[in-house]
Amino acid sequence: MASTARWQRAPFDEDRTGEAPPQETRAPRWDLLRVCVAVYVATAVGRVHELFPILLPLKPALLSAMLAMGLYLLQPSNRWRLGLLRSSTTTCVLALAFWGALTVPLALNRGLAFQTWTDFARTVVMCLVVAASVRGTPDVERLLLVYFGATAVYTGVVLSRFQLGSGSHWRLDNLYTYDANDLATLIATAMPLGLYFVVGQRRRPWVRVLAGAGLAILAVGLIRSGSRGGFLAFLAVTAFVLLRVTTIPARSRLAGLVVILAVVFGTASDKYWSQMQTIFHPKQDYNVTDDAGRIQIWKRGVGYMLGQPMFGVGIRNFQVAEGTISPRARLQERGVGVWWGAAHNSYVQAGAELGIPGLLFFLGMFATAFASLRRVARNALRVRPAGSEVSRLAQSLMAALVGFAVGAVFLSLAYADMLYMLMGFVIALLKAVRLEAARQVSA
Repeated sequence: MASTARWQRAPFDEDRTGEAPPQETRAPRWDLLRVCVAVYVATAVGRVHELFPILLPLKPALLSAMLAMGLYLLQPSNRWRLGLLRSSTTTCVLALAFWGALTVPLALNRGLAFQTWTDFARTVVMCLVVAASVRGTPDVERLLLVYFGATAVYTGVVLSRFQLGSGSHWRLDNLYTYDANDLATLIATAMPLGLYFVVGQRRRPWVRVLAGAGLAILAVGLIRSGSRGGFLAFLAVTAFVLLRVTTIPARSRLAGLVVILAVVFGTASDKYWSQMQTIFHPKQDYNVTDDAGRIQIWKRGVGYMLGQPMFGVGIRNFQVAEGTISPRARLQERGVGVWWGAAHNSYVQAGAELGIPGLLFFLGMFATAFASLRRVARNALRVRPAGSEVSRLAQSLMAALVGFAVGAVFLSLAYADMLYMLMGFVIALLKAVRLEAARQVSA
């Protein structure tokens, strides 16, 4: 029994402050700090303020971030909670931010690199504030609901305001902040979270209904985006949910996915399916055949990383490299214009801009997050039957990360808010599990 007690106390002992956490017998209510964190998630990821111009002068993303940081620091009871943020994922996130700072003095364009790093540093800080603000798994659920809800609202408003036409206007274009491909990846990350709220055993009926409606909106948005990368991300999420999300009954998984697929097939046009068929004919795609296509861009990106393996070309300097040091840049000497294009691959972007160490830290975030969530899911089921809800939450987060990991193969999202909010949720769930384990021991 003594050894068991020591094992159970381990999560709490990590804070090393000697303070006992407060006892909480029911889901804690919202307070100003958690409201500010929720507003930040809705604005940084869901871009809600851009949908309604009346909110723009208020700068809700910046204001909510500052208030959340200030409110957290002002609460004395939060001192001991910082120790519960320790994890390998946290280490990778902080290491990536630190390494990004080291690339600034050596960047091709130091001003651009410095500006980008300051924005990235704020994103990383808010990632940790989001994780630090939770008091248990109910807070994690609320944040996931905000992420999913904001994505559904953004998608719904976009669908209502941007009408599709014929010819080249068959897909969404010129959106707010996100382009159609970014939106498709965001949708792929939000869908498994919506499924969690639809099939969860403890969900209230109105939550299930709204989550189901949100999933339908996201399915339509995915189709209207016309994104091949988003479609592949959706397929990856679907496969993961069917094969790996064991905490949701198989019939519920199938029923949910059948409904989503019905919406997809019911709203997709012939042009959409023609676009998706090109995935199976890569040799006919400009991304493979053209010197300005993705394959050649990725090859040049690997060349930048191998040419400057320690610090790369500098954070957010991939486009600068394309226009100044790439083999194609010499064409400018002959009066030929050269497109300063993005990496179109988050992994190539991280390696080219931050060097090999930066790429390792970037990949480490995903590897450690998946490993931690898998461990949480397994242990929660083993400890108590009620742990199935925690296990379901962990597996849903894993599915969301799968969506991002696949979509990121085709997009430059190495410093995107959506990624670091997902990482914040992972760290938050780890903290919530430790807190609840400590409360059981002290009860």
